[in-house]
Amino acid sequence: MGIAENLIGIKKTIPGHVTLVAVSKTKADEEIMVAYDAGHRDFGENKVQDLVAKQERLPKDIRWHMIGHLQSNKVKYLVPFVHMLHGVDSLKLLGIIHKEAEKQDRVIDCLLQVRIAREETKFGLNEEALKELLGSGAFREMNHVRIRGVMGMATYTENSEQIREEFRLLKRIFDSLKATSFGKQEWFDQLSCGMSGDYLLAIEEGSNLVRIGSLIFGPRNY
Repeated sequence: MGIAENLIGIKKTIPGHVTLVAVSKTKADEEIMVAYDAGHRDFGENKVQDLVAKQERLPKDIRWHMIGHLQSNKVKYLVPFVHMLHGVDSLKLLGIIHKEAEKQDRVIDCLLQVRIAREETKFGLNEEALKELLGSGAFREMNHVRIRGVMGMATYTENSEQIREEFRLLKRIFDSLKATSFGKQEWFDQLSCGMSGDYLLAIEEGSNLVRIGSLIFGPRNY
């Protein structure tokens, strides 16, 4: 099965309201273009330098998602074109995104990363830090960022019940924020979790944005 066939097969398993971000990290332009020519437009990269380089070379109607951990000193390279920044995990980082977006006269869509996994290596805000960030005066003055929702990564485990519980936690947090901090803002609508190994389970638990790489492109090229 080739990239286009893989993509078409996966899309058949995903409901129409769910956004599929094809994770193209480590993949060549030619491989990305196979998915593009099959009609796909949302692609995700986890390294700023790779994302910037690919954006310069590839078609301009691609919607680029920065899905990796974002260092504050590299925000300025993405702000001119990025479609969405996933994994925003601090008020400081959000402030830098706001300042750089203001210079470009853009409003940048962001997802707040919530730590739902039990692994120490995962980034993300806990519920208390989320409330503190969203309740701060500094955040309320940031009119060049738009919080579209939350994202989280489950523990790397074969235990599907544990993964399901972690996805349910993220859904509960999303629903709570929707009812409190974002009650009047219809754009707060993105619940992102689920990757190649667990995306169907994530969709069952409410995810409407999944990130899939290896099932589309095959193993990563390191």
